[in-house]
Amino acid sequence: MKLQLSDEDAAFREEMHDFFTTQIPQHIRDTVAARRELSKEQIVESVQVMNAAGIAAPNWPVEWGGKDWTPLQRHIWHEEMQLACVPPPLAFNHSMVGPVIAAFGSQELKERFLAKTANLDIWWSQGFSEPDAGSDLASLRTTAVKEGDEYVVNGQKTWTTLGQHGDWIFTLVRTDPDVKKQAGISFLLIDMTSPGVEVRPIELIDGGHEVNEVWFDNVRVPAENLVGEENKGWDYAKFLLGNERVGVAPVGSTKRTLSQAKEYAKTAGPGGTSLLEDPLLAAQITDLENELLALELTALRVVANSADGKPHPASSVLKLRGTELQQAVTELIVDLAGPASLASGAGDGSDVPDWARVATPNYLNYRKASIYGGSNEVQRQIIAGTILGLRG
Repeated sequence: MKLQLSDEDAAFREEMHDFFTTQIPQHIRDTVAARRELSKEQIVESVQVMNAAGIAAPNWPVEWGGKDWTPLQRHIWHEEMQLACVPPPLAFNHSMVGPVIAAFGSQELKERFLAKTANLDIWWSQGFSEPDAGSDLASLRTTAVKEGDEYVVNGQKTWTTLGQHGDWIFTLVRTDPDVKKQAGISFLLIDMTSPGVEVRPIELIDGGHEVNEVWFDNVRVPAENLVGEENKGWDYAKFLLGNERVGVAPVGSTKRTLSQAKEYAKTAGPGGTSLLEDPLLAAQITDLENELLALELTALRVVANSADGKPHPASSVLKLRGTELQQAVTELIVDLAGPASLASGAGDGSDVPDWARVATPNYLNYRKASIYGGSNEVQRQIIAGTILGLRG
């Protein structure tokens, strides 16, 4: 099956393909293709190239740098970016806090932050999860007490991804402890250089440093940094999480990774022979390709039925199957690497190919994909209730 675009959308796809393959620096695309960790400088450089062309934040209001694209064009933009090995714009800036400030922030906050947020002149961190408030976010305990024209913030956030790079952190804080837990939360912007803010690294199993704890000890925050109304933060958080889940099915990057797996298989057999003649492996790859085509068709159906801005119920299917297929493809690469997949700590001088060296770290890292952005267990409940009509 081949998807057929209109002439206009086909031209748009070609425009996006040309931009991503010619304007984003090759060293950045090579890092993504090799499935290695991008540096902060590479992420900033990629975003600033896109922002200079006006396509870093197409989902924002046009007056603040967005694009008047159709849902299908935003989908094409996202997919061509993935296929070209281009890292997406930093989610914390472009999919999360930017749209919240644009929708609910004061005019002063919009003018102060949006341009710098789009250009990644400010690197935002996300201050939502806490040790006892992850999946049950409404149970957060970080407090913000109003004292004159300031809030005094105390508490702890955890699993703060890339928080070591953060300049500012958008934070859910409890401003009213005496009401229903969802009703007493506010959305506060905090300068991470403020006295009393401490970022502590959490070392991962592979020795990497991707996530952090962030502690607040009597941190004084100007009241003008409140987004929207006090105690309305839960509404803004739901809006933010809806934006976070846009593009949650990475069809383009998973297709690219599966194509790489087929290339690896050509020399992964004994003595550098091909494994593609193995009927079981061939069947496994064919099944994955068919599953990815079905996922792509579902993504397009969601796009076609989301023109009014409301999320389509099948978006939960995208999250569920998209993450499962990501995991299945990275597991396939570990299988192809065999014992060499255990050499993730080997030096560059070893005879282990680069793709095999990163196979296990990538496989393990994608275990988290079925947890963040709404765990897959939650998505199954949503599918049962909203699509299948099964109510408990």
